[in-house]
Amino acid sequence: MKIMILYASYGDGHLQAARAISEAIVDRGLGEPLLVDLLAEAHPWINAVTRRVYMRSYSLIPGLYGWLYDRTKPMKHDSVFAIWLHSFGRGRLRRILERERPDAVIHTFPLLAMPALKKRTGLRIPTCTVVTDFDLHRRWVHPDIDRYYVPTEDMKKELHALGISGRRICVSGIPIRRGFRSASVDPEQCARFGFRIGSPVVLVMAGAQATVSGVSAMISPLFGYPDLTVAVVCGRNAALASSLPEQFGEAGAEGRLRVFGYVEAMHELMAQAACIVTKSGGVTLAESLSLDLPIFVYRPVPGQERNNARFLEGKGAARITETPEQLTQEIVQLLHDPVLRMQHAIRARKFRFRDSAVTVALDFCTGLPITRRTSVRQS
Repeated sequence: MKIMILYASYGDGHLQAARAISEAIVDRGLGEPLLVDLLAEAHPWINAVTRRVYMRSYSLIPGLYGWLYDRTKPMKHDSVFAIWLHSFGRGRLRRILERERPDAVIHTFPLLAMPALKKRTGLRIPTCTVVTDFDLHRRWVHPDIDRYYVPTEDMKKELHALGISGRRICVSGIPIRRGFRSASVDPEQCARFGFRIGSPVVLVMAGAQATVSGVSAMISPLFGYPDLTVAVVCGRNAALASSLPEQFGEAGAEGRLRVFGYVEAMHELMAQAACIVTKSGGVTLAESLSLDLPIFVYRPVPGQERNNARFLEGKGAARITETPEQLTQEIVQLLHDPVLRMQHAIRARKFRFRDSAVTVALDFCTGLPITRRTSVRQS
């Protein structure tokens, strides 16, 4: 079978989820995955501009993005705005379908051109949507999607309340890469990353949009506790990666600060940490939960990330902090109290899905009708 996976490059999470499902399809011998960044292929100029605006909104106009997100959250699939949004890439998708002739289509981004395209052309291609946030925006919801994969029982109930049959909803968790299924604390890896033996590692996911002043202010109070090691992942933010060692030279010389650029084997690094400070994208949160890693979200931006953080905080599986002092205090309190750590782990494990990508791949691919697979190959 050929399985087309549609994603978008707004942040890294949708692509990571698509890759995780692709890995699972290949690993289980379920077919040939084909990843397509639909908006980038159909409208490269629009994709480039909107991506830039989206990324800049985090630092420049987060309130506006959050307002737009909340304002459009209850929109219905047949509203004028929703129909317009889902029309992007429809023509290009039709040409790709004619060329590739996939047996099924998986969405990891809420650009749902497939339902209208199927209705207009009479195509009978099974489709599913994999929700990659803990917060449900109605952009993900369309009655003509055959199956939904969601991160929580709460979201399943929410979808059911919107008229989606419970038989069409699977609580799979958010798909994460295969490495997170087996990652664990490893003394050799600790040494490879340059971590001090016996020192709890506070892993800070700074990322490409982080500013030098913001990260410096956030981590500075942590160095008041000599037993902690602060590891900062800067991604492709070269300015941040070069500035932090200069600003905290003494801590770096003592091994209390470790700075990383882009890390491919993120599961290995995260497995050595005692806790994580991160933005609250759905995939990063799912990865952290899979490793029983205590999560601290620092000043979440309005929109799906703040709603993701609020959901997990309400379940006792994450903490939202607003100041460097509050962040440091809560980290120190948790790491030095084994009872608190145990309580957190118990609550967080309700949302731990290490095999989420495999669940999606097996459930969806093995449920495809044999007649469909045969007819596509013969046609």
